[in-house]
Amino acid sequence: MPIALAYTVQGQTSELEELIRGCIRNERSAQEQLYRLFYARMMGVVRRYIDQEMQAEEVLNNGFLRAFQKIEQYTFQGSFEGWLRKIVFHAVSDYVKQNVRYNEKIVLVEKDQYVHKDHADKLYYNQLLELVQGLPDATRAVFNMYVMEGFSHKEIGKLLNISEGTSKWHLSEGRRVLKDKIEKLQLHIKK
Repeated sequence: MPIALAYTVQGQTSELEELIRGCIRNERSAQEQLYRLFYARMMGVVRRYIDQEMQAEEVLNNGFLRAFQKIEQYTFQGSFEGWLRKIVFHAVSDYVKQNVRYNEKIVLVEKDQYVHKDHADKLYYNQLLELVQGLPDATRAVFNMYVMEGFSHKEIGKLLNISEGTSKWHLSEGRRVLKDKIEKLQLHIKK
């Protein structure tokens, strides 16, 4: 799912820079405006991993707090949204590490099985997101990090403090569960 990370709407780049400079000066109004500007996009990042609304809100607020504490480190090079997204993602990662219990340290890796393209094409984005939200917490976190965010198993392992093999198992398990759920929706094409 490609997401544009640049915020370069004509005439607003300088407004964004002013908001950032206001945040560096610790101006509450600038912080509030920046929060409102990026709230929906950053909440989208958080909700991929955390399905409960209250916990998602808490993690997002922690991410913004970290961003405001580190905003002077932003060098105005590259995308501010990408910089912010990385900080928010680290807040999500910390939450997952603290709250997801890895009871099974299974290192089985089954061959990837994919859902038939015709089935997946009939799913709406919200339906698919709902199915992903139904995955167990650890599996959902790994699935989202790998599929949605593009992290490698090695990176996921470091971020979640699990082995690469465990990360691969969670991805495989997530795919298997999603495949079963999609097939149960009976989205087969009738000929």
